[in-house]
Amino acid sequence: MTDPAVGLPEPVTAWHRLAAGCVLLDGFHALKHAVRFGAVIPVAVTADRAAALALADELAPDVRGALEALLTEVPQAAYASLVPRPHPTAVAALAVRPSRADNLEKLAHGPRTAPVVVLDNPRNLGNAGAVIRLAAGFGATGVVTTGTLDPWHPTVVRGGAGLHFATAVERLAVGELPSGPVFALDPEGEDIRGLELPDEALLAFGSERSGLSADLRARADHLVSLPMRPQVSSYNLATSVAMTLYHWSATGGAPRVP
Repeated sequence: MTDPAVGLPEPVTAWHRLAAGCVLLDGFHALKHAVRFGAVIPVAVTADRAAALALADELAPDVRGALEALLTEVPQAAYASLVPRPHPTAVAALAVRPSRADNLEKLAHGPRTAPVVVLDNPRNLGNAGAVIRLAAGFGATGVVTTGTLDPWHPTVVRGGAGLHFATAVERLAVGELPSGPVFALDPEGEDIRGLELPDEALLAFGSERSGLSADLRARADHLVSLPMRPQVSSYNLATSVAMTLYHWSATGGAPRVP
């Protein structure tokens, strides 16, 4: 349908009205995951509804009905005008960002049955998205960032494939971190292979460039190191998080199914 007041398809005018207060879901997989984990989605568009629903039949039959109800087809040019760059699946949506109060309640609710991942002053948006995707896959309680990076930036949400809605994601100061023992990754720390990480742990990772901040290091209860060949300087941030969460899961923890 077309909005007669502006001559644009109604989903496009709704998009422009809502975009400032919502999170962009860029691509079919981001929308699929957001629907699967209960996101509120006021508008979803596609340049090819038949193709999007065929993808749902193939990859997400559990949410196919919901996607059929949500998706509205718009012209290719209208779809392309709504996103930074068109996604190969030609799907985009807007989702309501969970409130800070809701995220804090999830992070603080105890006793926790899975760790919280803390990214201390991260810089790379793509890495942050990859970490959120990992945390969701392992059933972590949440991902917290300190510093200036917004973990709900569109590039982070794109990297997380919509899995922000599968775990609590929030930006906090070090002094606002939830309770629990902090296991901070540091090259001088104790070898992680000799440790068991408790479910209530906060697993803290320094920035890609400068490592742990002084505030986070002072808050740490344990410094932990990952096995690494001599003369190799570091791992990618997402790789470090994956190794640490895998160690947690392999030594007593496990992905939790809500």
